[in-house]
Amino acid sequence: MPIEPFLDCRDVAVSVEFYTKVLDFELVVAPDPDPQQFGSRYAAVSRDGDILHLSSHRREDGAFGASIYVRVENVDELCERFVENGIKLSVPDGGKTPVNQTWGMREIGFRDPDGNKLTFGQTIA
Repeated sequence: MPIEPFLDCRDVAVSVEFYTKVLDFELVVAPDPDPQQFGSRYAAVSRDGDILHLSSHRREDGAFGASIYVRVENVDELCERFVENGIKLSVPDGGKTPVNQTWGMREIGFRDPDGNKLTFGQTIA
């Protein structure tokens, strides 16, 4: 059963640019080019068959900031590509490599332009 999270964003175009150009997601549903249309504040991107919805429609609680965990097969390869694309990892020493966690995962973490936390992790063999 696939789960498709929705992330709040302030500017859909900025989020689409980040997810497609920096994180190599594929654009599935582009925002409507007419800013007066409801669909102008929504887009969907995909990576390895998983869908992520991006929306700047105002939520009732007005809150921003979600946390998403993505399990991957080669976190080191992704890390190298993301760092080349300009990602600054959220590690205390400002490092550019994944971290082996005590819970058995090798991970990288960072925030998108709207402060949503993204962690990509691989099981340590």
